[in-house]
Amino acid sequence: MRAAALNKQDYTLIMKIFLDTADTKIIQKYYLTGLIDGVTTNPTLIMKSGRVPEKVYEELRDIGIKDISMEVVGTETEMTVEALRLAEKFGDCCTIKLPCTPAGLMICKYLSLKGIKVNVTLIFSAAQAILAAKAGATYVSPFVGRLDDQSVAGLEVVRSIADLYGMHGMKTKVLSASIRSVQRAVRSWYNGAEIVTMPPSIFEEMYNHILTDKGLEIFDKDWEEVKNAGT
Repeated sequence: MRAAALNKQDYTLIMKIFLDTADTKIIQKYYLTGLIDGVTTNPTLIMKSGRVPEKVYEELRDIGIKDISMEVVGTETEMTVEALRLAEKFGDCCTIKLPCTPAGLMICKYLSLKGIKVNVTLIFSAAQAILAAKAGATYVSPFVGRLDDQSVAGLEVVRSIADLYGMHGMKTKVLSASIRSVQRAVRSWYNGAEIVTMPPSIFEEMYNHILTDKGLEIFDKDWEEVKNAGT
């Protein structure tokens, strides 16, 4: 597997957590944990927040988010112009989010040659991921949950992409998306994804385990007994 081939210096590149939301208050809350490495957004998430996209990006930048996926839509020309504008305004924290379409990959190639980070989204096969990597994508986002909905093993697609990239020395990183459970998040990393983007609710669930709760309950009870015995 790809992860097995990484040396110790490379481990800063893997097991990153991105939040998939446009709710800046929630993002700030979890960013303060020191465990969040970036944010992915899309028009649907921003629409649900009732916000203007650029205002959301500005708030995320001010919070300190170092990697923000900013999706562009429209014609090829419109997407290119908007991508260049966003990259100029937001600098290194800007990652342009493009669909895996012929137009999207042409723009990806153009932007990557200019040193602009690109997240190629709506990836549903290893074949698409190969094209995105050749176009210079920084990240590819296979949609695990949506693949599972179609009775296709989403995690198997993640593993296939990671293995192919490792085999051929591709620099593109696998960013596992459409994550609906902690198990799918953990298995994404296990199958070679360097990054997993998830809703805040899934991130919160990563802390939880019934045995942790029971253990804390026992420790608290024992500590109370120790304190009472000393009085």
